[in-house]
Amino acid sequence: MSIPLQRPVIGISIGDTNGIGTELVIKTFSDNRLLELCTPVLFASNKLINFYRKSIPDSAFNYQNVKDLTRVYSKQVNIFNCWEEEMSITPGQLNETGGRYAVKSLVAAVEALKDKKIQGLVTAPIHKKNIQSSDFSYTGHTPYLLQAFGLKDVLMLMSSENFKVGLVTEHVPVSEIARHIAREAILSKLNIMKDSLIRDFGIDKPRIAVLGLNPHAGDEGLIGREEEDIIKPAIKDAKHNMLVFGPYSADAFFAHNHQQKFDAVLAMYHDQGLIPFKSLAFGEGINYTAGLPAVRTSPDHGTAFDIAGKNKADHGSFMAAVFGCLDILEKRRDFSENHKNPLKKMGSVVLAGAEDEKIDEGS
Repeated sequence: MSIPLQRPVIGISIGDTNGIGTELVIKTFSDNRLLELCTPVLFASNKLINFYRKSIPDSAFNYQNVKDLTRVYSKQVNIFNCWEEEMSITPGQLNETGGRYAVKSLVAAVEALKDKKIQGLVTAPIHKKNIQSSDFSYTGHTPYLLQAFGLKDVLMLMSSENFKVGLVTEHVPVSEIARHIAREAILSKLNIMKDSLIRDFGIDKPRIAVLGLNPHAGDEGLIGREEEDIIKPAIKDAKHNMLVFGPYSADAFFAHNHQQKFDAVLAMYHDQGLIPFKSLAFGEGINYTAGLPAVRTSPDHGTAFDIAGKNKADHGSFMAAVFGCLDILEKRRDFSENHKNPLKKMGSVVLAGAEDEKIDEGS
């Protein structure tokens, strides 16, 4: 019998202080029903929260200050002040201040996550340019989390109710993508994806599709050799311990909704995966860092400086990120309980014998 999950403490890093992050947080936790499901801790400052709260006149948002993360207030929004000094808040402006305080919030939240003072982390959007400094030189949340937890690899996994897509390469210039496509990288991402689908999403035998890199998945080597020399051998190796199929031509794959036949899709590069994802997720998709020992989610959009401070931000994706974090925590708990005496794993011979999904690629 399953034991009811205690109300988890969820940390919130506030993102760029001049973007829409704070507004998203206020709108999300103005719904007091969420406080029955989790105890949020905002890594920010009173001044920042109060500044944006004034721009949302119909907000029912209230909070308590907390100095000791082991003694948070249940059924209330908690604010852990990451800084005490005065700061300039200029909604819509890309500047050094917004990035500096975004990093302060993120670093404090990740430390709390590593120390298990919070059970999950939801990160509000940051801008990759203004977070750069001599102390912080990461291109986003994912590479920072990789370093912070001392891991060899993690997976950027975009998730919605009916569609999940992971990336082999993340924020890499298009001109450099091909040289980052390697058999070992694909296998690493596939293994993280498989394990995450099982443990974090409760899918016992996940089916994974792999996209090609080149147009028409290379047309048997006519339009690039990456599929023949790298991607197909990686898929063949992966078949020994998972149900994986491909490589498929990305345009025909999504045009015919073939993602519905699989539990997740592995794309080779950022736009190959995120353009269809954002088109199909309808503003309710989330970004999940698979492969971490802890749970981190975020909305699937950026800082939206053009509408910051105007009470125009849609908090649907941020709320989905909060629910996604809670769902994954519960799935992990269930997985741990159910695998205290794990059943014998499916034999590699059975998996290796699985036939590729036959898909009409079209033109």
